[in-house]
Amino acid sequence: MNITSSQKKYEILPGELILFPPNWPHEFHEMEQPCTFLCLQISSRAFPSTVHLHTDEIRLVSCLSEADDRWLRQAMLETARVCFSQEPYSELFCLGQCGLILHRLLRAVPCHTMSAEELARTEQHNARLARLIQFVDENFTHKIRLADFAQSEGCTLSFLSRFVRDAMNQTFQDYVNSVRFNCARKLIVLTEKPMVDICYESGFSDYRYFSRSFREAYGMTPAEYRLRAQAAPAEQLRSESLHSREKIYSREESLRQLETFRRSIETQA
Repeated sequence: MNITSSQKKYEILPGELILFPPNWPHEFHEMEQPCTFLCLQISSRAFPSTVHLHTDEIRLVSCLSEADDRWLRQAMLETARVCFSQEPYSELFCLGQCGLILHRLLRAVPCHTMSAEELARTEQHNARLARLIQFVDENFTHKIRLADFAQSEGCTLSFLSRFVRDAMNQTFQDYVNSVRFNCARKLIVLTEKPMVDICYESGFSDYRYFSRSFREAYGMTPAEYRLRAQAAPAEQLRSESLHSREKIYSREESLRQLETFRRSIETQA
């Protein structure tokens, strides 16, 4: 898959371990076909000494020894298994494992301690990005302008335009349209509403533009999308947010995925 952040793009290979620093906005993009990945997210509240740390490399292939790589994979898989199994006192096991994983990573991966000013800038940037996302969530169903958000932030329109492009790797209008399209997809599949009504409820003011843009984005018309989606379960679409097409597996599905992956590792060994 591809990972993008701050106009940087990383192509991640199958089986590769990657590490995200705290407060690092990013996006996942599938490539030729969908991919599945295990994500272990550790709150800095559990390990306050890591709040000011920023790792200088997200790709771990050049940082880890063979022994560290093997240990980290096994530790992540076992942590995930215990977490999803909800065994007695599993939270104690997972917290302990997360501490060991962080310790192993921080010994091997180049990192630096952010100054108070750098941390404040990062937090300010991420807080503004969160407000922007909330602004779009609350207003995408009708006419929405970046100028209105800029005014509420006390910033110029040109500054906010650069901010959006740098933080999201797209223009403000492209982001708004992606939210509207995700809303439209859910309405198309989960309701029987006419396409014109879906167009307007999703925030588009012109049906011809909506239909043409939908075809460009998904390779089919909205009506064709509805027909194709009828053959697939709608549960995944219900769980998707307006910002992502990512599927989050249930506990049971996650355990099955972990077992399949464990068996594949044993076969390779």
